[in-house]
Amino acid sequence: MTSPFIPAVEPANQEPGPVWWFAFQEDKLLVLHSDGEIRLPDLEQLELSPTRRHYLGALGGQGCYVVEIAGDVALPDNTSLEGLRGLFGRLDEDLFGVAGRALQIVTWDRTHQFCGRCGSPTELVPGERARKCPVCGLTAYPRISPAVIMQVTKGDQILLARGLNFAEGMYSTPAGFVEPGETLEEAVAREIEEETGVIVDNIRYFGSQPWPYPHQMMIGFTASWAAGEIQIDPNEIADAQWFNRRSMPHIPPRMSISRRLIDDYLEGGR
Repeated sequence: MTSPFIPAVEPANQEPGPVWWFAFQEDKLLVLHSDGEIRLPDLEQLELSPTRRHYLGALGGQGCYVVEIAGDVALPDNTSLEGLRGLFGRLDEDLFGVAGRALQIVTWDRTHQFCGRCGSPTELVPGERARKCPVCGLTAYPRISPAVIMQVTKGDQILLARGLNFAEGMYSTPAGFVEPGETLEEAVAREIEEETGVIVDNIRYFGSQPWPYPHQMMIGFTASWAAGEIQIDPNEIADAQWFNRRSMPHIPPRMSISRRLIDDYLEGGR
């Protein structure tokens, strides 16, 4: 399937028809195992009652809904709960993309049931992706936390680091969250210097990727080594090294923008 997704808060019409159901318990997606394939279940056929429900938009003209299922609900036969990362490459690519959006929406709704200013129960705003406090008027929109991720090169080498929680032998491109008041380019330079001691210049935008774990936007950049030797911050990373195309470590899967940045470096040597 390669179909356009059109986001919306409410369906354009109320005519009945087939829909895609993205059903979550916490951050796990309910999937159906059928004929050796992973599919999205038809929630109406399974007779599950969700605790909350949101319209997401239409994929190829077919409506998409995200719902949350209570943790004490027994799962039907031939279904299981799966984390999105584990579904990469197993679930249809278009559906996987919408599932990421769905997880962000349902997580936002679950965590904003009460006003962050006065503690009163919030209410959904009709026609808008927002929850509003009826007492003090504070409106909460889905939160997105920007993070920068960087391809840093030095001649024909690339700087890769291993996070404290990475699998053994796994290296990735440096990354970090943007702080209040700084530009994305300033965040790139700061994060690289803080984590590895390397100073960079020639910072250029590369691309971006929604990263619903749970609500990040990964913004990719390329940069060039300008000065400094590697001196890691042991509170942030376990190791950092310069690698070349002939000797690469274990790197992230193709679902991530980190892998796109690394592949861009590898293809540059062709």
